[in-house]
Formats: sequence, C-alpha cells, structure tokens
Amino acid sequence: MNLTENIKEGLRSIQGNLLRTILTALIITIGITALVGILTAIEGIRAQVDSSFSSLGANSFTLEGTRWWRRQNAGRNEKIYPPLEYREAKKFMEEYTFSPTVTVNTMVSGNVEAKYLSKKTNPNSRLMGGNNQYIAIKGYKLSSGREFSNPEMKYAGLVAIIGSEVQSTLFDKVDPLGKEVVVKGLRFKVIGVLEKAGGMFGGGGADRTILVPLETARKVPTSFDLTYDITVSVPKVEDLDEAIGEATGLMRAIRHDRPGQPESFEIESSGSLREELDGITGALKIGGGVIGFVTLLGAAICLMNIMMVSVTERTREIGIRKALGATPLRIRQQFLIEAIVICQLGGIAGVLLGILVGNGMSSLLGANNFVVPWFWMILGLIVCVTVGLIAGYYPAYRASKLDPIESLRYE
Repeated sequence: MNLTENIKEGLRSIQGNLLRTILTALIITIGITALVGILTAIEGIRAQVDSSFSSLGANSFTLEGTRWWRRQNAGRNEKIYPPLEYREAKKFMEEYTFSPTVTVNTMVSGNVEAKYLSKKTNPNSRLMGGNNQYIAIKGYKLSSGREFSNPEMKYAGLVAIIGSEVQSTLFDKVDPLGKEVVVKGLRFKVIGVLEKAGGMFGGGGADRTILVPLETARKVPTSFDLTYDITVSVPKVEDLDEAIGEATGLMRAIRHDRPGQPESFEIESSGSLREELDGITGALKIGGGVIGFVTLLGAAICLMNIMMVSVTERTREIGIRKALGATPLRIRQQFLIEAIVICQLGGIAGVLLGILVGNGMSSLLGANNFVVPWFWMILGLIVCVTVGLIAGYYPAYRASKLDPIESLRYE
C-alpha cells in the first residue's frame, strides 16, 4: 500500500465510524476554541487600545493628583497628597517652556444627566471642563459645529460640545446645534458634536462627554473641590523623556515638594500605560494557553483511547493487510493519518469558532474591530497535528507490531 491509498483508507475508516469521529473532533474543537478564542479576544482588545493610543498620540503625558486606588492596587502605603489646584495648573501653564501645547482639564462629574425638552440621558455622562487644545491633544474630532471661541473660554460662556451618544439620545434626527441642554441646573448652548469614538470596557469615552469651557466648569455648583489635570504634548516622541523631566521639576517647585521626598503628583504617559497593558495581556495569554492546553490534553487522551479501540476492532483487517505484504511502516501511517485527520477536523472548526467567539468577547468589552489572528490560527492547526501524532503514535505502533497469523485468528 502506498501513502495515497493509506490516506484514502484512513478517510474511509473515519466515515465508517462517523459518530465516534464527530464526538472526538468536538473535544478537539472545544480546546482549540478556548485557545484561539481567548487569544483573539486579547488581540482585539489590544488592537483597540493601540488605536486609541495612536489617536491620543504617543508624544503626550498627563500630570495629575495622586489616585488612592492606584496606590492601594500597587500595594503601596504612600501618603495621598492634595489634588492639583487651579492656581497650580495655571502657574504650570505660564512657566512651562519646553512645549507650547499644554492644556488643563477637569472632570466636574462622571455621572450627570443631560436634558433636552422631555428627553434625558442616563446619569452616566461626563461633564468635563477644557479648551480647544484639550480636544486636539485627546485626538477628538468634531463631526459638526465648531470649537470654543476665545471670549467663551475667557468669560465662562454657557456653551457645550457633546459626544455622539449624548447627541443620539437627546436629539435623534434633530440638529442639536443651537439647541440648549440642561446639565446640573444650567442651560448650555450646543455648539459642536464630537465624532463617535467608542470606548473600552463600556466606559463610553468621548461619546458620553459634555465638554464645556474650563472657566465655565469652575462655576458649576459641586459638593467637592475640583481637581485639575495637565496634559502636555511635545512635537517629537524622542523629546518625551526630557519634557517629562522638566515638567516634573517645575511641578515639584510649584507644589513645594522637598528634596528627597516623592512627588506629590503623578505622571501618566502612553508608554507607561502600554507597559501596564503588556503585563495584563501577557498574563491573559498565559491563562488562555493553560486553559487550551488542559482541554487539549483531555482530548488527546480521549483520542488515544478511541484509536486503541479502533486497533482492537480491526485486528483481522491488520492481519490481512500484513499477509498481503503491508509493512509495519504503512500500518503505522494508516492509523497516524486517521488520528491527524480527526484532529484537523476539530482544529479547523475550533479555529473558526475561536475567531467568532474571540471577536464577540472583545466587542462586548468595547472593541469595534474584527481581528483575524493568523499566527494563532496557524499555531492552533500545528498544535492539532502535534496532538494527533502524540495520541495516535502508540496505537499505530501497537497495530504495526501485531503478528499477522495471530491477527487472522482474532475473533
């Protein structure tokens, strides 16, 4: 028997035991779906985050007050310093000379409700104070309308630029420009609408934002003192470290941080966020690999058991083949081909399901792009071949060593 005939015979054997083949391939499918699905979801989320970073720009950083939850999550028992005040932010803008692109923003509330006539949003919109540079640095774009004018920013004009989700909820097909929305008891005239941006993990991002001039935000009644963040953008990425160094020294002087003492503020940049993301995605990939490995291990044991049963059922057939001149090598090839084909059937189905499941998971978490992970697809199919070889070798070896005379006597 040649190799081609062995392949045909292996396929005929699989067709003859179709139910058993489907059940075995299904176990392989589950393992590959778990492996490819988790890794596809991670790749989808990573692609969305990379897209957000590229729109934000890798050449920007933000100075902000210490966040207590970050200190606790990092296992540090450091002092929580007062937030950045408006006068400190203004002084920084006046004295920072490394880059002219500096903006100050503040979040008045992360759970406001906006109203227009009888319609209102869910109480999960963000009321932000900022300026036109804030829009540019954050990578936001206007789908309609205009930015704030200088008098509006200087004299606290009651105007607002709203996100796409706020616009669709309040105005539907009505043009929002020139209309007034009520937020925290104040009437704001809508002068612009931001393009739909999406947001990771259901946060909404710019889509749920209501942006007003910074001076206006300072006059909105709140039950707490506002904290201000400073965002700086430099022309070149390679200048980022030098810009951060100068910003750190200037802010330490403004905040009166003593020499040798830690900063009373924090600096976040795209680079540090990417490092955190790499650590998270790396751990998730390891977890996904372990889940897929355990599932495939069970599938390999099941496949080996089924192939052993197949060898026992076909003992007389093996004896006839050997009596007709089949070599042990051809016998091994036949059973190995059967095992590999079963694994490949399950692997192909698992890869397709894994892509769909993975992209579905990433879309639920806020990603809006469809990812085809070619590397993980190829790796999954290679793993299937490996599983087929490992699970099928011993049964194939045992079949090739059967004595033809004893095999012909087997009942």
